[in-house]
Amino acid sequence: MTHASRRRLLAATGALVAAPMLARAQETIAGGRTITLVVSYAAGGGADLMARLIAPPMSRALGQTVVVDNKPGGGGQIAAGMVARATPDGTQLLLDASSFAVNPALYAKLPYDTDTAFAPLAVLALFPNVLVCNPAFPAKTVADVVRAAKARPGAIAYASSGNGSAQHLAGALFEDRAGVTLQHVPYKGGGPAMNDVIGGQVPLFFANVASSLGHIQAGKLRPLAVTSRQRARALPDIPTMQEAGVPGYEVLEWNPVLAPAATPPAVRARLAAAIARAMADPEVLARVRALSGEVFGGGPAQAADFLNKQRALWAGVVRERKITIG
Repeated sequence: MTHASRRRLLAATGALVAAPMLARAQETIAGGRTITLVVSYAAGGGADLMARLIAPPMSRALGQTVVVDNKPGGGGQIAAGMVARATPDGTQLLLDASSFAVNPALYAKLPYDTDTAFAPLAVLALFPNVLVCNPAFPAKTVADVVRAAKARPGAIAYASSGNGSAQHLAGALFEDRAGVTLQHVPYKGGGPAMNDVIGGQVPLFFANVASSLGHIQAGKLRPLAVTSRQRARALPDIPTMQEAGVPGYEVLEWNPVLAPAATPPAVRARLAAAIARAMADPEVLARVRALSGEVFGGGPAQAADFLNKQRALWAGVVRERKITIG
């Protein structure tokens, strides 16, 4: 074989090796770079838990590394603003909480345009809350709470983790749907709020099922109703709000995943498919159900529709109840 022939053979062999490598690179997101789930809340919370739960199966589905980066602050605004400004190549995604749908109504100005800055990829799962009371509180049912609140408007209090928080809004929607007036007592966090309900300083609290279950089982809190349309797996004997006589009431906690709006459609489709595969992972399913959650199950179009409906719901509640931050 001549020297020139050897050169041609080596070149052809190199091309044959490089072709599948190039194809694999084109199949990955941004050439295989690390994908970051930017979480809008601190480590240890519900959003962080979901991010760390789906990151490994997402990595397997995509064939590239997925990591979690917590950027808490501003009720989710810091993380959302960061992802809204990110290069739209699929390497930075926002994993937020239900506050994403509330913030446009609560804040006069946000560091991003909710309508145009993001492309929804998925809603991961839906988690119910539960209305709990101190065991010494005389009400044994939601109907008892409603009767007492109508007899003494503004006299019965409920705790929350702060103005505009999920618990505050759950209470505001309860007032609206039940036709009552309660006294809102904001705290600096859900932990202090729950502790004061357990201690008897405030009678009512719209608690996360997972975080309150131990206290319920220990008899430190009495559950009155769950806030989903179906009963919670962990509290099968506790009625829903609708069963308890409050029509049209549903409050869920959920976590959307969003990409910058200019992310190419093909990239968004690959990311959405990877998230769907992650949510179908048996370990993820088991963990969600252990927290009394249900996998959302829809794709990007269903996620966008859900977000729009949630925004409309909470915009009405914020407006009607005159909820403000500060």
